[in-house]
Amino acid sequence: AMKEHLRGTSEFEHVDKAVGLDGYRRLVTVNQKPLGRSRRSTPATYAGAWGLARSLFAKMPLAMSRGYKQGRFSFNSAEGQCAACEGQGARQVEMQFLSDIWVVCEECGGRRFNKSTLEVHFKGKNVAEVLNLEIEEACDFFANQPGILKFLQSMKDVGLGYLKLGQSSPSLSTGEAQRVKLATELAGESVKGTLYILDEPTTGLHFSEVKKLLEILNRLVDGGGSVVVIEHNIDIVNAADWVIDMGPGAGPQGGRIVYEGPPGGLRDCHESKTGECLRAKEAGGRDGP
Repeated sequence: AMKEHLRGTSEFEHVDKAVGLDGYRRLVTVNQKPLGRSRRSTPATYAGAWGLARSLFAKMPLAMSRGYKQGRFSFNSAEGQCAACEGQGARQVEMQFLSDIWVVCEECGGRRFNKSTLEVHFKGKNVAEVLNLEIEEACDFFANQPGILKFLQSMKDVGLGYLKLGQSSPSLSTGEAQRVKLATELAGESVKGTLYILDEPTTGLHFSEVKKLLEILNRLVDGGGSVVVIEHNIDIVNAADWVIDMGPGAGPQGGRIVYEGPPGGLRDCHESKTGECLRAKEAGGRDGP
């Protein structure tokens, strides 16, 4: 089943043969694609935490007396959303000679929900105010809700505590989107027996964020998962247990396996451009301040 899934996945549609996958239950690919192209997609909805939060609002006395169900507190539902912007918090304005622009909805002030829905409060905040919380703040707010907290704490652990729960997914960088995906995996219970394939996850990341990424990858491995990373970053290469170096050049000059083994042996492979970079990095580290 894993082999068929690998061949049926768009990133691997040209795979003719896959062996050695019998010990895996799941395949997770983390690529450069955004979490979602719609403004309705948010870190909270992607991680699955928002459904749990909506159920809390539905249990509030005012909500129960009015017969509000969990769906009322989704900005995608007609009954709970602002009718003017249809729950997007903004409206698209067509510009005759320029690209269309988004402006804050005048009806709801960007809060996405209608007035009656916003009258329901959980711990003193309405649904829009909770979505406006940064993840780090939300960890304190939902401290007594372990089902929600595990997702939020995981995103905080990977350095995303500054994101807002209701932040639009298209506004996230590729590095942030990848870390949301990885944080969701860390918070779940399916790491063991999972094969993770990451496509250049350090793209656009600051060196401090690369360090954070390495911590995440190590946690996935410690949890019983296997991680395959397609990467050029020397820090990632140096931290690997096993390296397959393709080369020796690019394009027609490449395509061969130049080296296969631990990173330590790659440093001594003089045909490898990656080995040359590793040697230069070590020499700079010794000679530097």
